[in-house]
Amino acid sequence: MEAVTRVTVTVTFLRMDRPPAERAPALPPGYQIVRAAQASVPFYRYLYDTVGADYVWWLRRTLSDHELADLLADPDVSIHTLYEGGEPAGFFELDGRHWPDMNLSYFGLMPRVVGTGVGYRFLRHAIDAAWAAGAKGMTVNTCTADHPRALPTYIRSGFRPVRQAREQWNVPTRLGLRIPAHVRT
Repeated sequence: MEAVTRVTVTVTFLRMDRPPAERAPALPPGYQIVRAAQASVPFYRYLYDTVGADYVWWLRRTLSDHELADLLADPDVSIHTLYEGGEPAGFFELDGRHWPDMNLSYFGLMPRVVGTGVGYRFLRHAIDAAWAAGAKGMTVNTCTADHPRALPTYIRSGFRPVRQAREQWNVPTRLGLRIPAHVRT
């Protein structure tokens, strides 16, 4: 049996049924967003592992390269990378496999960018990308392992909470993740 660390989180599921009325604020100078034509497995793992390192992002780490490549090749899944000065500064993943709803599967910033004020602006660009694609609704979830500003930022951006659930995860120890004390069971 595989060694695991038990983690308990409260997950908040959020929804948006219409695009925000106001335009997204511009990104700061030197930032740009690039949608990958086809994200490679190593690049995606770099983004996912770096952005999610402090927030117990573990599910995609358990996928084989083949499983992850299949997901990244799906035309209904898109990866968008935030760059600052030519370096990745964050990413978001949009999943339209439950069309006409679009799910913001992953969203986050590289550790060096957290706290700079770019998060809300970047999130609004993610939201606008989903609506520009023709979505009729948008979903996202966050949990108590995520950054403490995640939930308030989603709400500020126009998402509304629709339900909460308490979940227990068995995070494989082999992944080597730092598990914050407040979510350890």
